[in-house]
Amino acid sequence: DRVMVSFRNLSTVGIIDKKSGDFTWLLGYDTLSQQHDPSLLSNGNILIFDNGSHRQSDPMPSSRVIEVDPKSNDIVWEYHDTPNFNFFSPYISGARRLPNGNTLITEGSFGRIFQVTTDGQVVWEYVNPHFHPDPDGVEVNSVFRALHYQAHEIPNLG
Repeated sequence: DRVMVSFRNLSTVGIIDKKSGDFTWLLGYDTLSQQHDPSLLSNGNILIFDNGSHRQSDPMPSSRVIEVDPKSNDIVWEYHDTPNFNFFSPYISGARRLPNGNTLITEGSFGRIFQVTTDGQVVWEYVNPHFHPDPDGVEVNSVFRALHYQAHEIPNLG
């Protein structure tokens, strides 16, 4: 039995063996920056929303979604915008691989939910039109996370 953990403020994702308490896998700040929502894919790889708030290698903050092969720590797939800074969510956010191979991405800070193909083409997008004041009085439309469901998975859906 293992558990995957995400330490946002340490820019680290890891897998812990529940019996021993030891890490069996780690990916850290040399690759990640304030990440959220790691998930294990059916192919054994790990999908991560990398927020990019304090990336060491790039002074311009930008977000990306990466698929990492945990055997090699190689990034085998990545979504980012061009230019990179067009896609940036400094907090919350997430990504989920869909059954058709596309990826559902929540750019949480700016209330954007969108789906991209394996080659990075946006095929669907929704921007939350509902704004409310945050604790500092700034109007925001943040969305924590979006999940994909088929109609038959929600029995009370009309």
